[in-house]
Amino acid sequence: MKISRFETNDRMSRAVIHNNTLYLCGQVAADAEADISEQTQTMLDKVESLLNNYESSKEHILSATIYLKSMSDFGAMNSVWEAWVPEGFAPARACISASMAREALLVEISVVAATK
Repeated sequence: MKISRFETNDRMSRAVIHNNTLYLCGQVAADAEADISEQTQTMLDKVESLLNNYESSKEHILSATIYLKSMSDFGAMNSVWEAWVPEGFAPARACISASMAREALLVEISVVAATK
């Protein structure tokens, strides 16, 4: 059973592949000072880049867990999410309210995807 870890440091790996399944570490916005829509978009852009780097794509996402600092941002985050996910390829998803590692962060996502 082969497990491949990528971009690893003492705390975590940015990506792990096991049995044709890609696990991404939590991704956050490129600019933590932006509003929820921009934070969500730049976070998803980072996810898409990682998926492409590790032989996957948005169409191969199996599940996503979204962490929101405030559920009052649920609608705005969903608007960006729904425009980003290809029609017919919505993954299993959970969205929960959570404390963030940095005060300015409003959203974080963890993704599991199949590889191509």
